[in-house]
Amino acid sequence: MSETLLADGNIWWWLVAIGLMLTGLVGTVLPMLPGTPFLFFGMLVAAWIDGFTRVGYITLGILLVLMLFSAVLDWMASALGAKHAGASKQAVSGAVLGSFVGMFFGIPGLILGPFIGAVLGELYARRSVVQAGKAGVATWLGLVLGAIAKVAIALMMLGIFLSVWLFNHP
Repeated sequence: MSETLLADGNIWWWLVAIGLMLTGLVGTVLPMLPGTPFLFFGMLVAAWIDGFTRVGYITLGILLVLMLFSAVLDWMASALGAKHAGASKQAVSGAVLGSFVGMFFGIPGLILGPFIGAVLGELYARRSVVQAGKAGVATWLGLVLGAIAKVAIALMMLGIFLSVWLFNHP
C-alpha cells in the first residue's frame, strides 16, 4: 500500500474494510451472518478510503446488484425448491416462515426450519404425508443450492473488486 493510503488514520479504516470483507466471506457459509452485505460494505469502505479512484461507482453498482441478487436468492431458495416439487402455496409460505424462524435456533434451525415449514404447510394444504415429504426434501435441496450460489456470488464479487483494485492504478 502506498503511503497516502495509510496516512491520516486510514489504517483504522482499512482494518474496518478488511474486517467487514472477512466477516462477509465467513457469512456466506455461516447462515447467521448476512455475508454478501458485509462483503459489499467492506468493499464500499475500501473504495471510499481511496476516494473512489480505483474502484468507482460503476464497479460498486455492479457489486451492489450482485449483493441484492444474492440476498433475494438466499431468502427464496428453499421456497423455490418447494415450488419446483409441486408444493402448495402453503408449503412455499411455510418454507419461507421456517427459514425465518430457523434463524433463531442456530445451524440446526436453519437446516431444518425450511424443511419443517414446507412439510407443515403441505400437510395443512393437502394432508398428504408423501407430498409433504417431497416438498420438504425439495425445499432442503433448494436451500443447499442457494447456499452454493451465494458462495459463488460472494467469490465473484471479491474477484471483481480485487481485479479492479489491483489493475486500476490512479
